[in-house]
This record gives sequence, C-alpha cells and structure tokens, in this order.
Amino acid sequence: MKQVQGAAPPTAVTPGFRLGPLYVTLPVANAAVFFLWLTVGAFVLPAHVQRITGENNVAALGLANTIGPLLATIANPVFGQISDRTRSRFGRRSPWILGCVALGIIALAVQASASTVLMLGLSWAAVQAIMNGYQAAVTAILPDRVPERRYGTFSGLVGLGVPLATVVTSIVFIAYPELAQGGAYYIVMVVLAAAALLIVFGSPDKDSRDLPPQPLNLAQFFAGFVRPLKSRDFAWAFLSRFGVMAGYMIIFTFNFFLLEEFIGIPKGEVVQKMGILMLIGQVSTIAAVVIVGPLSDRVNRFRLFALIAGIASAVSLVIPLLMPTFEGMIIYNVVHGIAFGIYGAVDMALVTKVLPNAHEVGKDLGVINIANAGPQILAPAIAAFVVLNLGGYASLFIVGIVISLIASFGVMKIKGVR
Repeated sequence: MKQVQGAAPPTAVTPGFRLGPLYVTLPVANAAVFFLWLTVGAFVLPAHVQRITGENNVAALGLANTIGPLLATIANPVFGQISDRTRSRFGRRSPWILGCVALGIIALAVQASASTVLMLGLSWAAVQAIMNGYQAAVTAILPDRVPERRYGTFSGLVGLGVPLATVVTSIVFIAYPELAQGGAYYIVMVVLAAAALLIVFGSPDKDSRDLPPQPLNLAQFFAGFVRPLKSRDFAWAFLSRFGVMAGYMIIFTFNFFLLEEFIGIPKGEVVQKMGILMLIGQVSTIAAVVIVGPLSDRVNRFRLFALIAGIASAVSLVIPLLMPTFEGMIIYNVVHGIAFGIYGAVDMALVTKVLPNAHEVGKDLGVINIANAGPQILAPAIAAFVVLNLGGYASLFIVGIVISLIASFGVMKIKGVR
C-alpha cells in the first residue's frame, strides 16, 4: 500500500498469529464491553436511580454517571502501558483481559446491591475503571496482529461492537423490560465472561517472555501519556474522536428521561420504546459499517468518510428539534445511526495510521481511548447543566450539533491520512 506522505510508519505487527479467528473473536470481545456500557448505562442505571430516589432525579443520575468515567480516563492508558510491558507465557494482552473481567464481575455484583446514590456511583466507577483495562487490552490487538492492508476491514469489525451490542441490548429490553430493575446485571456478567474466554482461547496471544524487557521508570511512564499528543495528526485524531463521542453522549446520558419528558412517551412505555429506537438506529449503523469498512480499504480514504460522518451527525440532531415526536426520533435514529456507522467503520483505521510509536501501541491507544471516556465524564455534568439552566432537553440537541461540527473540523486537520 502506498504510504501517504507525512503519515506515521505502520505499526509493528507480530508474525505468527492466525488472522482467521480474529474476524469473529475481536468484534465479539469489543461488543461485550459495549453491551456492558449500554445495558447498565442506558437502562439499568437510570432505573436504579429511580428506585433509590423515587423520581427522575437528573442530578442523582449525573452524579452516578460522573465518577466512573473520571477513573476510566486514567485507567485506559495506564492499563494499556502496563500491558505493553507485560511479559508472560500467556502474552501481553490475555492476562489483563481475563483478570479485568474477573474483577469487573465482582464489582458488578456489588453495584447490583447498591442502596444509595453514592454507593451506586462508586461501584459503577469501579466497574468502569476495571473494564477499561479490558478494553485497553482488546483494542491493542488490532495493531498487534492485523496487517496494514486490512486496517479498514478490521476497523469496521471493531466498529460493529457498538451496534451489535445495542441491537442485543434493545432486543433484551423490548422483550423483557423488567430486567432494567436489576436482573440485567447478571446477564452482563455472563456475557463478559464468555467473550473473554472466547478471545483468549479462540485467538490466543503469543508468549511474550522473549520480548525485550522495558524497565519501569515512573517519570517516563507518566510522561508517556503526554508524548503521543505532541504528534500533530494524533492530537487532531484525538480531538475528532472526543467530539464525536461527546456529541453522542450528551444525548445518550439522559435519553431515558428525555423520551419521557421531551418526547412525551408514557413512563410505563419508555423502556420498550427506547429499546425500539436503539434497535432501529443500530441496524442503520451496522449497514453503514458493513459497507464503508471494506470500501475504505478499497479507496484508501479514511479521513473523507470520518468528515462525512461528523457532518451527518450534526444534521441528524436537527430532526428532533423540528419533530419532537416518537416518529421524529425514529428518523433521527436512522440518520444518526448511519453517521455513527460511517465513523465507526474508519475510526480505528484512522487512529492506527497516526500512532506515533510502533512499540507502545497499547499505551497510545489507551491515550486515544481517553477520547471515549472523557465525554462520559463531561456529558452528565454538561447535560444536567443544560437541561436545568439553558432551556431544557431541546438545548441538548443544539449543544450536540455544535460539538459534532467541532469534531468534523478536527478530522479536516489530519494531514497524514487521506
């Protein structure tokens, strides 16, 4: 493949891996963690807040949602860098995939029994911090094992994680809305355990004991989190992903309450209607990912597709303002689902191409994943402030439009990738 002038050199792919099983195991592993974020974050957590407080308490939901992403922001690059340095017969990534899932299941069991908002927030924070260790290890598998000519295809497969998880989540809650009252915690535990075992034993890591050791220097360890942001293209890719995720999370965080109070869906129907909307949106996302992922490999135009996605996302957010009805939300979810699918299909390929250091991909992808966790930190506080002080739920869509356009600007500034 012709190297674009100014692009970072391709990452060092370790030889000897079987690529075939990874076509299944990698998207399943990624989908499992998003099944956790969506099931608990979108359905179970708001319902848990309702049970504790007896009302749609925006401030309480914001508090429960804020602590965890703060820890997740730190955990992802820390675990990524630690996995880069791990030397074991089971490889660099597998010990952290299995270990974090085991600890995450324990934390979820504690969260399921939470009886106060503070306890709920702290336990959810523990889950998010621990499972970002899992996510950091899984994310690093792509640059570890996938040749550059397959970046677009595998970026699309990784991008399928969100829509696949959302489709499954939606079907579960459409069929069994009562699971939002707590039973879904235990389903999530089983899914995480199964996915971790599948990728660890279905696509085993290579013994890493022969790799050169990397001595731990704490000053260099923490400086390593800042170094990749000195790369211009990496920094703009970070900003772009941050904007896309912030535009998504600003709506997602209060979607449960928004449908009831802004769209006017009766309280008893919110869980099922929300499941239907998410299912519609993610079917659209899957269709976009399946088409755009291989297409981006063929035409070698990743930045263009990301730019189209950002603009389409901003356009989609106008629809609920013009049609604040269930039908309007259906149209919004279709258009936004397509936009999110286009972005998801090329996001990992775009990021992998601008990684500044081929030997620290776990750490550098952990840094880029702050752009996932950061919006989760800011979105609950921003959304609560906007709803309470700047015009209610309608203003959330305006803020989302502005953020999505900023993300599009960030994509345009990446020069080393077409």
